Order: sequence, then C-alpha cells, then structure tokens
Amino acid sequence: MIARSLLLFAVAAVLEIGGAWLVWQGLRESRGWLWVGLGFIALGLYGVVATFQPDANFGRILAAYGGIFVAGSILWGMVADGYRPDRYDVTGAAVCLVGMAVIMYAPREG
Repeated sequence: MIARSLLLFAVAAVLEIGGAWLVWQGLRESRGWLWVGLGFIALGLYGVVATFQPDANFGRILAAYGGIFVAGSILWGMVADGYRPDRYDVTGAAVCLVGMAVIMYAPREG
C-alpha cells in the first residue's frame, strides 16, 4: 500500500512539476503555445492521478504531496536546468519529506 502511494506521488510530481516547467518554457523561454498547452494537459493529469491515492482525505493528500513537490522541484531543476542546490535546499527538502511521511504514513487508529 505504501509503495503504491509513493509511486502515485512520484507520478503526480512528474506531471505537476513537468507541467509547470512546460508552461514556464513556453512563456518565459518563448518556446511557444504548444509547450504551454502540453503543460496544461500535464497539470490536469496531475489532478487525476492524485485521486488514486488510497487515503480518502483530500487535505491530507495535498498536504503530504507538498513535501514531494518541494523535493521533486529541486530534483527537476537539477536535471532539467542544471540547478545546483546548496545544503539549505537539501536540508529543507529532507525536512519536507519527513513531514510528508509523518502526515501520510503515521499509524492512525480506526
């Protein structure tokens, strides 16, 4: 169950971060409206993927995904744009991932 959830978070991150990056590239880097349109599609699919999480609480899913988004954005920047995170970027992302794990996978009654 946790492995499936983590896979869904990873797919959602690729779609959301990738979609936002495509829009950025289309508008800020003048790559054109095709890039923007593909970004919109990816962003929409992100919303669909999030609904497949096994937990039924929208707020919990989106709050936990925030940690994935932070770490994933730094990774995306490294791969796609040559971004070099400093120790504070890495520490902050690690804190976010720990927070995500607590929110999503802490043992709960009921």
